[in-house]
Parts: sequence; C-alpha cells; structure tokens
Amino acid sequence: MHSSLIYPIKRETKRLISSHCSNQTFSVTSAWRSAMATPSPSTPSPTAAAASIAISPGMFNPHDLATITPPPPPKLSSEQLKRCTEALSFFKKKMRNMSMMTQEFSKLPEATRAPKNDTTRQYIVADANENKNRYPDVLPYDDTRVILNAPSNSKDQGDGYINASFVTVGATGKVSQFIATQGPLPETFDDFWQMIYQYRCPVIVMLTHFDNAKMAGKCADYFKSEKGLGQFGNINVITKSTVVTKSSLVLRCLELQHNNASEPPAPVLHIEYPDWPDHGVPRSTVSVREILRRLYHVPSDVGPIVVHCSAGIGRTGTYCAVHNTIQRILLSDTSSLDLVKTISDFRSQRMGMVQTPDQFLFCYQAIIDELEELSVRSNQ
Repeated sequence: MHSSLIYPIKRETKRLISSHCSNQTFSVTSAWRSAMATPSPSTPSPTAAAASIAISPGMFNPHDLATITPPPPPKLSSEQLKRCTEALSFFKKKMRNMSMMTQEFSKLPEATRAPKNDTTRQYIVADANENKNRYPDVLPYDDTRVILNAPSNSKDQGDGYINASFVTVGATGKVSQFIATQGPLPETFDDFWQMIYQYRCPVIVMLTHFDNAKMAGKCADYFKSEKGLGQFGNINVITKSTVVTKSSLVLRCLELQHNNASEPPAPVLHIEYPDWPDHGVPRSTVSVREILRRLYHVPSDVGPIVVHCSAGIGRTGTYCAVHNTIQRILLSDTSSLDLVKTISDFRSQRMGMVQTPDQFLFCYQAIIDELEELSVRSNQ
C-alpha cells in the first residue's frame, strides 16, 4: 500500500448528481464541480459496486492496478451471467449482418450540434483560448465542458477554459463518469493537471503515443514521463514507477502534490496504449479489454476517469462506448444493447465521439469478446 492512498468513495457524489440532474444524459457538469469538494469516507453501495469489484471499504488506490497481469474480471452473479449471455447472442447476431451495421453507423446523428448557450460559448471561441485547442474544429459544448477554477488573483473568467467534456450514459452513481479530452498541448499542460487535481481523477487513459521524431502533433509529453518529476503551475507530478505489460500497455504510478496544499499526494494511474492507430482500430481487442479489466476495479463514486487520444473524440469515444456498455449490461440495463443510442448520447456531450465505421465495428467486437470471456470465466 502507498502512503498517499487517499481516494475515499463518495456517496455524496451520487446524491449531488441526482439532485442537480434532471437529464442524466449530459448534465453532470455542475454535480461534479460540487462533488469534488472535501470528500467524506464511506463504503460503496451494492448497486454502485456491481460493476467494480474487490474494493477495500472506504478507500481506493489506483496504484494497486499497475500490475503486469491485470486483476481478474468480476465473478458474475446468476442474473449477470444471464444478462451477459443474452447480450452476447444479441450482439453476435447483429455482427453477422454487415450491411445493417453500415446502415446503423450512417444513422448516427451529426458529429456536432448547435451551442445551447451563447453566453458561455464566448469563452470557448475566445481569442485568448484559441491556442488551447489542438484542432480548431473540435471544441467542447458549452453545457458539458469542464470548467477550471480561476486562480485567486485572476479576474478573467476565461481562465477556466480547457478543451474537455464530461461524458456519461446511464444511471448516475452506478456507471463510470468520464472526462473526454484532447491530447495536452504545451500551452495546456498546467490546465490539464489542474483539471486532474481539481476533479480528483484517479485514472488517465491515453489512447495514443507521445510525440517523437517520427510522429509529431498528436500528444506532447505532458508530465515529463522519463524524468520522474514535472512542475506544472501549482501541481507537481512525480512518476513513481513504470510497468510495461505483455499487451503493450504502459502503466505509470503518478503522485500529484499541490504547492499550496497540506494534504498528502494524490495517487493517479496513467495507462498508455501507444499502438492504437489514429482514425483506425487495433488488430485485436485484447489491449483495450485489458484496460477495462483494470478499470472494473475503479469505484464509480470516485472522480471521473480521464480518457484522451489526440482530438479526444475517435479513439476516446470508442473506448468509452465499450466500457460504458459492458458496465450497463452487468447492471441489467437493457438500453445498453442499443449502441447507436449510446454513441448518439455521447455525441450530444462531445462532438464526433466514435469517428469511423471501423471504430463503430470495433466497439461491437470488443463488447462481444469481453462478454464471451466474462461468461466463460463465470462458468468455470
């Protein structure tokens, strides 16, 4: 165990989200802002823990998931096994009709929608924030964007801008909440780490590679991964250890320390999957499902899981769709079988989520492969 193991499981998060959200699809923003205040320890409810297992009462340390071999998947109850079997049969049947799959993807709503609030939209398109966007045509929506606390000495409300969006589908407090964001730019390093610290995010999933001599412009090294210590504004980021798995995942145990805070360092698990091609899909679903295997153990009542690629929409949306669908199947949410609706809801929260037909098909294949393995293991 690490001395910095400080992730209380917060029922308060669930209460705040329920009270703030009349629409669970895309109104989590204000709830998360409130819930990330001083946390109070508690134990997870049986429903909240249904899709996240083996959690010590009251506390969670993401560093415990940084092992060469991923933790075992959940042992399914008889009801969960039944739901998995039914879902597996449903998804396999759909995959046998490729023309139908193509039609499904074509029926997805447009990758963008009109802004809802011109008052807040001005901060997104402000000239001062132009260099904070990796791609000028990939911007967050005003009603789901992550807002950073402005420095105490700042009078500029625009300081709260970061190209990141809250994303979730399903019952609040029972499924993982995500922050979908772009690969950090040198101009946004400080903002990125402020976001991680402010919203108490336990895990960062990076679905791209760091810029190098052969390939640049996708994601800069935003925490000085090889140097051990990076300083970003008021946040110090320390790389405590690095592990590379057989499936090419790079697992880093990070600790975050605020210069002006007396609390212990906050542990963060950084999972890098460098082999996922831009706009494409991996040859196998194994690595993506190994990420999911680790995140099964992240309680839904801690801070949101941060997922990014380069733009924060294609690969990011694909992973979020797989993760969310499996979770909801385990919770007996029959609406999880409608992947088009899930992705449509994601696109209403962040533009362009799941960009290509290949990524859409990969979602189906990864879900099928994971349901098969869950079923086999539970029958052993």
